[in-house]
Amino acid sequence: MSFFFWFILLAAMLYVPVSNLIWVVSVRRLQQKLGSPLEGEALQGQKTRARFISLFLVTLFSWLFNLWLSSTGNG
Repeated sequence: MSFFFWFILLAAMLYVPVSNLIWVVSVRRLQQKLGSPLEGEALQGQKTRARFISLFLVTLFSWLFNLWLSSTGNG
Protein backbone atom coordinates (compact mmCIF):
# COMPACT_ATOMS: atom_id res chain seq x y z
CA MET A 1 0.00 0.00 0.00
CA SER A 2 2.77 2.41 0.92
CA PHE A 3 4.65 1.71 -2.32
CA PHE A 4 1.70 2.71 -4.51
CA PHE A 5 0.95 5.81 -2.43
CA TRP A 6 4.50 7.13 -2.80
CA PHE A 7 4.63 6.07 -6.46
CA ILE A 8 1.50 8.07 -7.29
CA LEU A 9 2.51 11.03 -5.11
CA LEU A 10 5.95 11.35 -6.71
CA ALA A 11 4.53 10.99 -10.22
CA ALA A 12 1.89 13.65 -9.52
CA MET A 13 4.44 16.06 -8.09
CA LEU A 14 6.80 15.67 -11.03
CA TYR A 15 4.23 15.77 -13.82
CA VAL A 16 3.75 19.54 -14.21
CA PRO A 17 7.43 20.61 -14.02
CA VAL A 18 8.59 17.84 -16.36
CA SER A 19 5.77 18.57 -18.80
CA ASN A 20 6.65 22.27 -18.86
CA LEU A 21 10.36 21.53 -19.30
CA ILE A 22 9.73 19.18 -22.22
CA TRP A 23 7.32 21.70 -23.78
CA VAL A 24 9.78 24.59 -23.57
CA VAL A 25 12.63 22.57 -25.04
CA SER A 26 10.39 21.23 -27.80
CA VAL A 27 9.03 24.66 -28.73
CA ARG A 28 12.48 26.24 -28.78
CA ARG A 29 13.86 23.43 -30.93
CA LEU A 30 10.99 23.72 -33.40
CA GLN A 31 11.21 27.53 -33.51
CA GLN A 32 14.91 27.31 -34.27
CA LYS A 33 14.28 24.69 -36.95
CA LEU A 34 11.54 26.75 -38.63
CA GLY A 35 13.22 30.11 -38.08
CA SER A 36 10.01 31.77 -36.83
CA PRO A 37 7.86 31.86 -33.69
CA LEU A 38 5.11 29.26 -33.37
CA GLU A 39 1.43 30.18 -33.44
CA GLY A 40 -1.59 28.85 -31.50
CA GLU A 41 -2.26 25.42 -33.01
CA ALA A 42 1.41 24.49 -33.24
CA LEU A 43 1.95 25.50 -29.62
CA GLN A 44 -1.06 23.45 -28.51
CA GLY A 45 0.22 20.45 -30.46
CA GLN A 46 3.59 20.71 -28.76
CA LYS A 47 1.86 20.99 -25.37
CA THR A 48 -0.14 17.81 -26.01
CA ARG A 49 2.99 16.00 -27.13
CA ALA A 50 4.92 17.18 -24.06
CA ARG A 51 2.15 16.00 -21.74
CA PHE A 52 2.12 12.54 -23.28
CA ILE A 53 5.90 12.18 -23.13
CA SER A 54 6.07 13.48 -19.55
CA LEU A 55 3.33 11.11 -18.42
CA PHE A 56 5.39 8.17 -19.65
CA LEU A 57 8.71 9.46 -18.25
CA VAL A 58 7.36 10.47 -14.86
CA THR A 59 5.51 7.19 -14.39
CA LEU A 60 8.57 5.15 -15.33
CA PHE A 61 10.91 7.20 -13.14
CA SER A 62 8.57 7.16 -10.15
CA TRP A 63 8.05 3.40 -10.42
CA LEU A 64 11.79 2.67 -10.67
CA PHE A 65 12.73 5.12 -7.93
CA ASN A 66 10.19 3.72 -5.49
CA LEU A 67 11.18 0.17 -6.41
CA TRP A 68 14.81 1.03 -5.68
CA LEU A 69 13.87 2.68 -2.38
CA SER A 70 11.78 -0.27 -1.24
CA SER A 71 14.55 -2.75 -2.11
CA THR A 72 17.21 -0.85 -0.16
CA GLY A 73 15.18 -0.97 3.03
CA ASN A 74 14.66 2.76 3.27
CA GLY A 75 11.01 2.76 2.29
